[in-house]
Amino acid sequence: MKKISFAFVAVFFASTIFAQMSDKFTSAMQSKLALMDSAKDANSLKDLSAAFERIADAEKTQWLPYYYAALCNVNAGNIAMTGSGTVSMGNNSDKTDPLADKSEELLNKAEALSKDNSEIFIVKKMIATLRLMGDPMNRYMTYGPEGAQALETAKKLNPDNPRAFVLEGLDKFYTPEQFGGSKEEAKKLFEQALQKYASFKPESNIHPNWGKNLVDDMLAQMK
Repeated sequence: MKKISFAFVAVFFASTIFAQMSDKFTSAMQSKLALMDSAKDANSLKDLSAAFERIADAEKTQWLPYYYAALCNVNAGNIAMTGSGTVSMGNNSDKTDPLADKSEELLNKAEALSKDNSEIFIVKKMIATLRLMGDPMNRYMTYGPEGAQALETAKKLNPDNPRAFVLEGLDKFYTPEQFGGSKEEAKKLFEQALQKYASFKPESNIHPNWGKNLVDDMLAQMK
């Protein structure tokens, strides 16, 4: 009886410690996620990326902080590229490549912890697009197909992931018509994304659930 009681106590304390560690991780993630919407400049996003990376390195077994670190970093790259409000069609690779490299490094760590993950392929697509925009004229044939393949994989892994439709819509919106762009098709894709968001349920309150505000803004522009 004593052995059984001791075993029960051991399991109870182990469970309690695990729950406390889990709560600490969730709390740390929530505090950083709350800052993502207010991080509007490249430096703020890079700082936030570094904060997520510190959480990831401390936890070691969680893919989400590495994912968010990569996402923040690639978004910092997008802002750095458009610092003046417009995208130069020349060579911006000095600005974008270091951030794309860091994003890829972080995302590889996330993927090592979570294989065949639609959300990870969403960010792969974003990294490929960032590399492409670093030098569009010379990189389109390399990173265009790479990004398209990542997006297709994201859809196959989770056909209900609204962010796949968001990125596809952005591609159609910003690509010139002579290269396959279409504002009309972009609008349809954004509307599909909204339908997906209506039924999408993230696994937890720290799992990816971003993008709807962007869709709302894009559709408002297209009225």
